[in-house]
Amino acid sequence: MSLITLLSNFSTSYQMKLLIHMKQLISSTHDRSRVYSVCVFVLIMLCSCCEGVVKLPQNMTIPALFAFGDSIVDQGNNNVLQTLINCNFAPYGKDFQGGLATGRFSNGKTPADLIAEELGIKEQIPAYLDPNLKAQDLPTGSVISLSDQLAHFKEYIGKLKGAIREESTNNIMNNSLHLVVAGSDDLANTYFTFGIRRAQYDIPSYVDLLVTSASDFIQELYKLGARRIAVFGIPPIGCLPSQRTLAGGSLRVCAENYNQAAQLFNAKLSPQLHSLTQRLPHSKVVYIDIYKPFHDLIQNPQRYGFEVNDRGCCGTGEFEVTILCNNYSGTCPDDSKYIFWDSYHPTEKAYKIIVDQVIKKYINSFV
Repeated sequence: MSLITLLSNFSTSYQMKLLIHMKQLISSTHDRSRVYSVCVFVLIMLCSCCEGVVKLPQNMTIPALFAFGDSIVDQGNNNVLQTLINCNFAPYGKDFQGGLATGRFSNGKTPADLIAEELGIKEQIPAYLDPNLKAQDLPTGSVISLSDQLAHFKEYIGKLKGAIREESTNNIMNNSLHLVVAGSDDLANTYFTFGIRRAQYDIPSYVDLLVTSASDFIQELYKLGARRIAVFGIPPIGCLPSQRTLAGGSLRVCAENYNQAAQLFNAKLSPQLHSLTQRLPHSKVVYIDIYKPFHDLIQNPQRYGFEVNDRGCCGTGEFEVTILCNNYSGTCPDDSKYIFWDSYHPTEKAYKIIVDQVIKKYINSFV
């Protein structure tokens, strides 16, 4: 299930612009409801900013982070969808806010949370379809299903324009970081696990379809104002515990044909993104390699403080994911020793290692 995450807290310079705009609104007494909404909006914004871990390049401002992706960055949207693919129950969230199962597919935070936190934007974000989501929560994050993501993104932009006017909204869109995390579920699950597309496409043809879809989506984001766009490649999906179980033989080794498909996708995606940067004025569309750092993590777990790299912490760790990972499954004694939480999704510790490397390596590409 692919999703869109909208994280939008603002930097100091944008705070000052918004406060000036709020002062101007207050001086015109004919629209008090509008004044109230902007006051609430700015108050939420000022109270929720956190100190970033990574120091941004000089004169670089990232007022907001918009992340589009699959279950890796789901903050709990699936909780209210008619699907069996959810995780709003224990032991998911074991290490999140004292054991709160929010629908995040991990023991703790997701990459969306961690990236926003490292950039000093926000510590964590809610799901867009959360029934408890309030209007004032919109500036700080949301997650939307793939079929509706562009429509809801347009809706979000419209609401932002209503709160802070078009010029400020355009500045935010142009200077924010737009993160696209896609392809992993399409390749690992839709193609290999369930075989839905195998009758129609061989691997090269399906990879071409995925790359074209990613390119089309990025161009739509550009039309909506996105200029800084980071696109994550596919990790070594053949080394995920579930894929080892399904296709790794009796020894549960990495399924190399799965990894080769991921590498083929990445090899075709990278030049396509470079081409988009050249074609789209004032854009920076950057390919983010997560295959190599994640592969190194799996091949050298002790180097990063892990002991188990081929099983998840939940249950046997070989196949448990979503509803199969539950209170009756049991968990490992110490999840900090495991790269994977369930048979598909990494632990917060593993996520953080990858996020740290990615941000430090690529942040200057968006100056």
